[in-house]
Amino acid sequence: MPSSIRAPLVYVIDDDADVLRSLRFLLEADGFEVRTFRSGEALLNGLAIGSADCFVIDYRMPHMTGVELASALRKRKIGAPIILITGSPNRKLLTDAAAAGISHILPKPHIGESLLTHVRAAIDAERPPSA
Repeated sequence: MPSSIRAPLVYVIDDDADVLRSLRFLLEADGFEVRTFRSGEALLNGLAIGSADCFVIDYRMPHMTGVELASALRKRKIGAPIILITGSPNRKLLTDAAAAGISHILPKPHIGESLLTHVRAAIDAERPPSA
């Protein structure tokens, strides 16, 4: 009997095609539905971004940083959790990320299981408790 419960939808944004493939594989293997984008602009021009349960965004991308993308999503009233991945976390980035409504920051390159844990926790925190 097919289940009517859909898999959580995670949008992954990174300009590196190899990273996108890797993160897609990791998340899909754990049961998430995944849509990938090579830039913030591509995501913002995409359809139905309001249906995302979580965003995983790289910090360093051409034309728009992950923090700038997060701010643009929040300006569009998109409230899904945002997880930022970066190779260079610092105090200013932490402050800017918090102001942009970013839920978590994960350091590269060791994001495997940590990413899955944070995506699950972020999505669960947004869902109302079951009756």
